[in-house]
Amino acid sequence: MDKINITLPDGKILEFDGGVTGMEIATSISEGLARNAVGIIVNDEPYDLSRPIETDAHVSILKFDDEEGKAIYWHSSAHLMAEAVESIFPGTKFGIGPPVENGFYYDMDIPDHQLTPEDLEKIEKKMAELAKQDNTFERIPITWEEAVAYFTEKGDKYKLELLEEFKDREITFYRQGNFTDLCRGTHVPSTGVIKAIKLTSVSSAYWRGDQSREQLQRVYGITFPKKKMLDDHMTMLEEAKKRDHRKLGRELELFHITPEVGVGLPLWLPKGTTLRETLENFLRVEQKRLGYLPVVTPHIGNLDLYKTSGHYPYYAESQFTPIHLDEQESYLLKPMNCPHHCHIYKSKPRSYRDLPVRLAEFGTVYRYEKSGQLNGLTRVRGFTVDDSHIFARPDQVKEELGKVIGLIKFVMTILQFQDFSIRLSFSDPDNREKYVGSKELWDQAEQALMEVAEANELDYKVDLGEAAFYGPKIDFMVRDAIGREWQLGTVQLDYNLPERFDLEYMGQDGERHRPVMIHRAPFGSLERFIGVLIEHFAGNFPFWLAPVQAIVLPISEHYLEYGAHVRDVLVNAGYRVELDERGEKIGYKIREAEMQKVPYMLIVGEKEKDANAVAVRIHGEGDQGTLTLEELQMEFLHLNRPEATGPQPAEEAAVEIHHHEAIEHVVPDTRS
Repeated sequence: MDKINITLPDGKILEFDGGVTGMEIATSISEGLARNAVGIIVNDEPYDLSRPIETDAHVSILKFDDEEGKAIYWHSSAHLMAEAVESIFPGTKFGIGPPVENGFYYDMDIPDHQLTPEDLEKIEKKMAELAKQDNTFERIPITWEEAVAYFTEKGDKYKLELLEEFKDREITFYRQGNFTDLCRGTHVPSTGVIKAIKLTSVSSAYWRGDQSREQLQRVYGITFPKKKMLDDHMTMLEEAKKRDHRKLGRELELFHITPEVGVGLPLWLPKGTTLRETLENFLRVEQKRLGYLPVVTPHIGNLDLYKTSGHYPYYAESQFTPIHLDEQESYLLKPMNCPHHCHIYKSKPRSYRDLPVRLAEFGTVYRYEKSGQLNGLTRVRGFTVDDSHIFARPDQVKEELGKVIGLIKFVMTILQFQDFSIRLSFSDPDNREKYVGSKELWDQAEQALMEVAEANELDYKVDLGEAAFYGPKIDFMVRDAIGREWQLGTVQLDYNLPERFDLEYMGQDGERHRPVMIHRAPFGSLERFIGVLIEHFAGNFPFWLAPVQAIVLPISEHYLEYGAHVRDVLVNAGYRVELDERGEKIGYKIREAEMQKVPYMLIVGEKEKDANAVAVRIHGEGDQGTLTLEELQMEFLHLNRPEATGPQPAEEAAVEIHHHEAIEHVVPDTRS
């Protein structure tokens, strides 16, 4: 038998007989690795541990801790759930059952039955029973005709519809126990690998996402190799519920969404507006320091503007219907700010000496998101982007990218998002029609981004197919206080829009040259960023960011006048301070201020009035003693800087979870 070389990720080369399996490779390394392995990657392709390897290959052995390992584990769990459902509800037809960022789901057509919470418990119990049978996941190559015959006999119209799209590709079934499914894989070795099981919810889902098609039941679940990991996960879900920005947004009076105004169109209440403006002003100060020039553009634009940029038709499905005034004049609610900024750049001749030109705008844009995808502030139809577009000479690109990366890292650090990773979002080489511009320009842009990432010592991974249609991106994937991951800041390199808008500058050689465009947004969507920020802090904002920084609480109406004096002194000094003038008992006022998460409670009575002082309580920390107004202002002066960290009460701090057990809650954001 021919020998083959297996190269491991550390470069070590092992020799095996052809036909060696991933499990055999893992066992040769260690028994522990073999016990924990869930799959392998062979030359960038996922393989089952039982699948033979016939040629030399680069191999990575996957465990549950690996991102790809979780996907395999949860995909297998979806099949186990389908087997359990089919045994309890015979005749069920199945749509798709993929792994997702945080577990798995399966779409199912269960005849004449709507699933209840009690049903989920029965399915969980059946899954555990089937898992203990330790049935092997068997990969079965099959012809297209055989697959059609199988699902025709079974009467599963959804699988038959999928098969119509698979005529030109390899068809495989996977079987475990009494369940057989159409599937490319990959799967864990057997059902016994799946241990701790929890089905979390059931919802409706249209087949293929088409509202005119059948409505299926989508069951979500999650599984882990250890019960403790599931327990920690459920604890974090409870913590996430407490931090839900929709709930806190109502309780803290930050924003309001009502269908009378329009779904996905948030109304910012006074406190939320203060929070938003504080963030904007913080970034404006930094932008001014870095040489950005403020601009303002309209909320609509000529339809031809977006045809030139490529946003129409590339984003046609996510845009509102054009407004046709007559045959010659049509407008579109602005989906992006970049085309407008291109025309600002183009409004006068530019010299090489003028560049870089850095234009910045908090610009509101509009997207037609499907109603089922809307979610509080994190997915809306009208949102404001902290948008900037830098027009630079080619020789300035790397320096400007480095400055943008520095700004985004600074913003994340100030807002206490200190755990983040970097994703280089590149084009899909097998799907070039998704992108505007030549392959040469794309190669140039992607190479430049990679060099800048390495020069700035960013720990990055490349994600193919996640680029914007006009250029590749560096996306900042930020982990919040309870371990969920979000895409927030982004920087994009664009050689294409300058071409499409015929942007130029006069070079030192007297010839016309094309600038390079950098798109940049540290926050991204302000709405989405604030939604994440509310949950990150659980509403306990640092002092400098809190909508109400302090509230004055007179112990009786006799001290209202002094309380008003304290408020006025602090307001005139530039702080956001309120006075509780109600005739309630002081204990009630304190409890309400605690519920509103006001950082400082300033209690005033006879003793405080005589001393021109206040008794200080800090939210979640209790009494802090008495300070004179002068001493209090010195304390506020220190805390009111973005660099200062405000109080975060211990009882509301995030639960500590190991990194590999954290909730994965990746929400892609390509809005900038």
